[in-house]
Amino acid sequence: MRRTIKMRNSILILAIAALLGSCGKTTDTDKLKAKLERIEKDIQSKTIEAAELKEQIRELDPEFSKAKDQSVLVNAEAINKSDFRHKIQVQGEVASRKNITLAAETMGSVEQINVTPGDMVKRNQLLVKIDASTTLNRIQELKTALDLAKTIFNKQKNLWEQEIGTEVQYLEARNRKETLERQLATAQSQLDMAYVRAPFNGRINDVNINIGELVQPGLPIISMVSQEEMYLKAAVSEEYINDFDKGDSVEVYLPSIKKSFSTVVSSVSYVINPANRTFQLEVKVNEFIDRLKPNQFARLTLVDYENESAIVVPSDVVQQDNIGDFVFIIESKDNHKKAKKVRIERGKTYNGNTEILKGINEGDVVITDGYREAVNGIDVRLAK
Repeated sequence: MRRTIKMRNSILILAIAALLGSCGKTTDTDKLKAKLERIEKDIQSKTIEAAELKEQIRELDPEFSKAKDQSVLVNAEAINKSDFRHKIQVQGEVASRKNITLAAETMGSVEQINVTPGDMVKRNQLLVKIDASTTLNRIQELKTALDLAKTIFNKQKNLWEQEIGTEVQYLEARNRKETLERQLATAQSQLDMAYVRAPFNGRINDVNINIGELVQPGLPIISMVSQEEMYLKAAVSEEYINDFDKGDSVEVYLPSIKKSFSTVVSSVSYVINPANRTFQLEVKVNEFIDRLKPNQFARLTLVDYENESAIVVPSDVVQQDNIGDFVFIIESKDNHKKAKKVRIERGKTYNGNTEILKGINEGDVVITDGYREAVNGIDVRLAK
C-alpha cells in the first residue's frame, strides 16, 4: 500500500516538474519581451531628454550652441485650408424588394411546368398548372344550372311585373340565380388557384417541383426575383447613428465583378438592433443592375465627417512625447530658418492625413521631411 502511494507521489512530482519547466520557457520569453519594451521606451525617453538638455544648454552657453548646432536639411510645406473628409467602410449586400417564393394555393398534382431556372418571365405569365379537372367539372355543372335559373328568373320576373304569381315565387327564383352566380364565382377563383402566374416581371431562380408531383396549399414551388427594385443594405454601428442622412454620397465596390460606382443613401433606419447594436442603411443601385444578384457582397465607403475648411498635415509628421502631440514648423529668426516645436490638438485621421484642430494656422510652414532630426530652435535648410 505504501509502495503504491510512493509511486503515485513520484508520478505527480514528475508531472508538476514538467509543467513548471514548460511554464519557465514561456516566462523567459515574456521576460525578454518585457525587457526589450523597457529598453525601447528608455531610448525614446532618453532621446527626448537629450534634446531638451541641448536646448537648455544652448540658452545658458552660446559657445556650446555654436559648437554643437548643425543645420538640418528638411522639406517643408505651407499649410492651406482644404476640404477634409473622414470615411468609413462597411460591408453590405445586394437585396431586392421583389425576391419571393411562390407557393401552391390548392391541392393537386402538377400538370404543367412552363419555366426553368434562369428564365425571364413577364407579369401574369403562366408558370405552373395544377390539375383542376374536378373544379372544371364543377364549373360546367354550375353554368348549366345557372342558365336554367336565369331562364326561370326572367319568366318569373315577367309574371310578377304583370301581377301574375306570388312574390315568394319571384324571390325564390332570384335567390336561386344569385346563389348559383356566387357559387360559380367561387369555383372560378378555385380554378385560378390552379394556375400559378408571375406576379411581376423577373427571373426564375428555382423550381422545386416535378410534373406529376402532388402539391399541398402553402408548399413552396417556385422562387423568382426582379431586378427592377434592387438596392444595397448594410448594418452600420450605432456609433454613426447621427452621421448619415438620405442623399449622402456613397462609393460602392462589387468584388465579385470588380466594378465600382457612385450612388447615394436612400434611407437610414433610426432603430438600433439590440442583438448587434447596429442600424440599417439602404443605398440606391444605379449601375450594373443586370449583373447583380440578391445577397451579393458589396463594400460601401461613406463620409461620416467633413470639414470644408480644415488644417491638414501628413499623419507621419505628427509626433508624440511624454506631454502630448507636436509638429515642427519653420520660423524665420535673425535671418535664419529655425525649427519650432509646436503643441497641437489633432482631430480625425484618414488616408494618411490628419486634421489639426489647434496649434497651427493657415500659412504656417510644417516640416514634412527631416522632422525626426529636428529639435526646437535648430537651424534648418530647405532641400531644393
